Order: sequence, then structure tokens, then C-alpha cells
Amino acid sequence: MRPPAPQGIDPATHDLLLAAIREKRLIRFFLGDKARLAEPHDYGIYKGTVRLLAFQLSGPSRGPLPGWRWIDVDRISEPELLDKTFAGGRRVSGNHHTWEVIFARVGPSSHPNT
Repeated sequence: MRPPAPQGIDPATHDLLLAAIREKRLIRFFLGDKARLAEPHDYGIYKGTVRLLAFQLSGPSRGPLPGWRWIDVDRISEPELLDKTFAGGRRVSGNHHTWEVIFARVGPSSHPNT
């Protein structure tokens, strides 16, 4: 059973993010007028805000790419679910985050070295 879209989040965007994470598919979306390409990993409520934790592959960024990014879901426009898939969860080091609510989390990688 899929969780309902949180208040203030477009239901179509919500459904797309749930599908992308479940199916381990890349997404393309805009923040402002700039396109990004990312692997969606975790989607939920973090520090009171509906957010996506994604591994951004391309597009404008304040840090080096590829890399982890927090994305406020209410800022996403024109999301697109791509046919291209990714392996799944990535190895991470450092801090782990505690979500208040988690709607979806990507499954483990099918590749042992990612």
C-alpha cells in the first residue's frame, strides 16, 4: 500500500518518486530552471521538511559531482522517470540521518562494490 502524498506535495511527483525508488530508476527534474539527473535513494520527512536524498549525477551543483544532495521535494518541477536503472543503495561513510517519516528507501545494491 502506497503512503498518501504529504500536504503541499504534488501527488504525481509523490507517486513518481515512490516508483523510482521501488524500481531503482533514474529521475530527471528541475530545480528552478536547471535540470538535474539523480538516483533517488531516500524519500520522507527530515527535520520537518519533505525531502529526497539523492545521488546527483549531473546538472548544476554547489559541490562536486557525482555526490549526495538533499532536495526539498516541493521545489521539484517537471519530474521524469527514466528507463535507465541503477544498482541500488550505495556505500556511505560518515553521518547517517534519522528521518521522522520515511516513505520509501532504495533497496541494497545488486553490485557488491557500490
